[in-house]
Parts: sequence; C-alpha cells; structure tokens
Amino acid sequence: MKQFFIRIRTFYSTLQSKIAFYPSLISLAGFMFALAMIIAEKEGISRNLIEVFPLLVVEDGDTALSVLSTCIGGLISLMVFSFSMVMLLLSQASSNFSPRLLPGLISNKRHQIILGVYLGTIIYNIFTLFSIETSEEKFTLPGFSILLGVIFSIICLGAFIFFIHNISQSIQINNIMDGIYDQATKKLNSTINRENKTETKTIETFPDTGNWHSHTSPKSGYFQNIATQNIINICKEKDIKIYITVPKGLFVLKNIRVLKSDKKLDNETVNAIFSNLNFARGEYIQDNYVLAFKQITEIAVRAMSPGINDPGTAINSIDYLTELFALRMQKNDLGVFSEKGTAYIKMAVVHFDELLYQVMASLRTYCSQDPTVAQKLIWMLAYLKQQPSIEKAYMEAIDEELKVLLKVVSFDSEKDMKTIQKLADNILET
Repeated sequence: MKQFFIRIRTFYSTLQSKIAFYPSLISLAGFMFALAMIIAEKEGISRNLIEVFPLLVVEDGDTALSVLSTCIGGLISLMVFSFSMVMLLLSQASSNFSPRLLPGLISNKRHQIILGVYLGTIIYNIFTLFSIETSEEKFTLPGFSILLGVIFSIICLGAFIFFIHNISQSIQINNIMDGIYDQATKKLNSTINRENKTETKTIETFPDTGNWHSHTSPKSGYFQNIATQNIINICKEKDIKIYITVPKGLFVLKNIRVLKSDKKLDNETVNAIFSNLNFARGEYIQDNYVLAFKQITEIAVRAMSPGINDPGTAINSIDYLTELFALRMQKNDLGVFSEKGTAYIKMAVVHFDELLYQVMASLRTYCSQDPTVAQKLIWMLAYLKQQPSIEKAYMEAIDEELKVLLKVVSFDSEKDMKTIQKLADNILET
C-alpha cells in the first residue's frame, strides 16, 4: 500500500510540472460550480436575494445577456493575451539564458492558477448564460448566478494586474536564479539532515561491491526518484544488500547494468526493486540538486558567450554557485541508506570533485579571458577553502581546480595577470 502511495505522489509531482494542470482543475471546478448554481436557482436562491438586496439583482433578461456576453468576450481576450505573455517569457528565457530553465518556468503555480481562474470564470459564465430565460418575470432570471459571474470577472481583472507584475518579475535573471537556488537548497538540506541521522560506523562498514551480481535496467530514462523505505523492506525480507551504480539525474539506457546485489536474486525480486526506481524523460531540481548547478552554470556560460557578453550576470551566477558549493560540502560522498544500524542500500553519487570539475570546466572555457570573472572564480575557490570542518578530499579538489584555472587564464594586461597570480598564491598558501 505504501508503495502505491509513493507512486501516486510521484505521478502527482509530474503532473504539477505541466502548464495545463491547475487550469484544468480550476476549469472543472468552474463547470461543477455552474451546475450547482443552476440547481440552486431552481430552489429559488435568487428570489430570496431580490427580497433582501434588490439592487444587486439584474431584473432584465437582455441586460443580463449583454453583461455576461461582455464578460465572456473580455475574459477570452484577456486569457489569450496572458497565454501569449507566458509563451514570450518561455521563449526569452530559452534564448537568453538556458532551455533547461523551461520546466521550472512552466511549472510556476502562480501562472497556472491565474490562467485557471480565467478559464473557470469563462466556463461558469457560459453555462450561466445558457440558463437565462428571456421572460418578463424577473424571478425566472438567475440573478444570484449572474451577480457571481460579474464578481468573478472583476476578480479576473485583479488577477490580470497581478499576472503582469509577476511575469515582469519572473523574466528577471536574479529571480530565476533565486528560484533555482531555493529548490536546490531545500533538496540539499533534506539530504544532509538524512545523512546526519545515519551512524558513521554503519556507513564505513558497507561491504565492497566489486564481485556482486549485476542486474540490467528494464527501461530507459533519467533516474529521478527512489522509494528508499520500500527497497529497505525488500532487503530485510530477502536478507540482501544492494548497490545502485548510477547517481540521480543520469540518463539510464535500457539493458545497462544499474543494480548490484550481494546475493543472486530471482526475477520477481529484481522486478520489485526496479518498480521502486522512477525513470522519467525530464529532470527536476526537487529530485536532483545537481541539476541546479548545471542550470546556473549554463546561465553563466550563456552570459559570457560572444553573442550576449554579459559578465555581470556571470558574476551573479558564480555567487549562487559559491553558496551551493558551500552547502554541498556539508554532504558526504557515500550515499548509504540504513535502518536501525544496518546499511542496506548504497547509491552512486556525484562526488564533490566531479561536480566542481564539471562546473569549472564549463566556466574556464568562456571566462578565462575576462579578469573580473576569473577573479570571481578564484574568490569562490578561496571561500570554499575557508569552510569549517572541510574534508581533505574536498580541499585537494579545490586546490587542483585553482591550479588548472591559473594555467588557462590569459590577459593582455600584465597588471591583470599579476593581480590574479597574487590572489591565487595567497589562497594556495592557506
């Protein structure tokens, strides 16, 4: 049963990333509410309202038709304009920053909810329009439903003003990187907290996996999620330990060996384990924090490309990377899952030195000719070396990247070279 709920949660997370998710739900709610109001009108809700607040009820059928028709036409135009603004936002973000940012922008809940409010109000007004009978008897008009339709339309106007403000903020690169940074820190903090609850002795005694039995993946896709508790339960039941040979975020090809076990497993057990591994066609930061490093790095690289030449954005990107790397240094590179002092699962992780190399390799290519950006990279490495309780392997990786950076930087000004060299020497001496 727990495995079923985990799959439902994963499916729900995938749906949330679709731009039509909230609009579809709110549209359905608008349709259901319109039907409920039609039933309420038959019970005489408008008759009761006109006796208490007669000024709020439309008493003329032609006026009611005109009001609702105007609301529907105006909201349709408003919705088309809003959708056009969303598409423009996605196009500019893709061309100016990185195509990898699109999933995060598409899944923006505020944009989805506003578009859903438009659709829900339009659907409600359409069905209310159908229920109007052009009769001389004012009690046959759905006065309360018409009043609600006008109120919902006014709310849509307020939502449109908020939409314009929000979309103007969403296109700003600082806000985009803020969103990426917040998602990555949330994922990293949850991982670090889990590791802090794991006993160090348990991690150190996980056996060598060199001669274990290998199993291939039944399908392809990005390794996105793992139902840890379900797999631990399988390991306890079968008295086994397993090693997942690929880190989260890596694209796994079908029939590639991605699973090892200390004992030979039957097909039923293997299928049960793979059913708790989620492979998808998309990547999301909330599932894989490494994607945040990739996205921010790509923003910096795109900013330093000859076509854009925006070193200011590159420097801002390095600031975000510095904070993320500092947080990443609090995480170990072991990837062991245990329960009650016994380790059952070991999963391959992207080691700190690999992550630092991937980021620095991309930045060196485009930033080695700019003194200010190169200096910012050196400051980043210096800050990372100053982190408390830094592991020796992390220190060695930082020093190695600093030495490589000094070899590739090249400036026409001798002063720039001396400044960079002096700064790097001070860091290497610490």
